[in-house]
Amino acid sequence: MKNTLKKKEKKIEYKNAPKEIADAIQVSEVVQDFLPKPEDLVFKKETVKVTINLSKDSVDFFKQKSKKTGVPYQTMINSLVDKYVDHFKES
Repeated sequence: MKNTLKKKEKKIEYKNAPKEIADAIQVSEVVQDFLPKPEDLVFKKETVKVTINLSKDSVDFFKQKSKKTGVPYQTMINSLVDKYVDHFKES
């Protein structure tokens, strides 16, 4: 059994708004959403999967920071390597 919910559109009346705001609301137009989706804002670089051995202390450090920030520890390590490369890359 499919459960489908239909959202009912309700006209909202602003009774306590100051006159200028109430008038502006009455003559306003709905604008279509023009912003990109969040996933389209992130520019992903081409990646290559690698296997690497790191010290336990290093991994523990990044995992601890990951818990505090909510950023995956692998992403932190990747960012660190990218910044290192950018810093020392020959122009």
